[in-house]
Amino acid sequence: MPIDAGSLHFAVGPGIALVALAVIALFARWAFGSGSTSRPVKAEELLTPVATLTRRESALALRAVLSDAGIRSTIREPAAHRADVLVFPEDLARARALALSFGA
Repeated sequence: MPIDAGSLHFAVGPGIALVALAVIALFARWAFGSGSTSRPVKAEELLTPVATLTRRESALALRAVLSDAGIRSTIREPAAHRADVLVFPEDLARARALALSFGA
């Protein structure tokens, strides 16, 4: 049986596959989307600086002191010879008290 050269039957399979992928993509976007139209919050906006030190080693030592007190913290290095120690707002008062007694 000869195949008609003007027929588009060869495009049916890939067309169905593209439609199926589009449906799956839309479903995944709906199912795993955040549901919020506001911009995502960056981690730096959640954390508050408690101290700015000139050496990374000093910042690591202060972070160890905070950790021993049960305060979660992290270090940000925005420029050379500058290290900020950041904590969550609920721990800020205790962290500042420990940072003032820290002799780096």
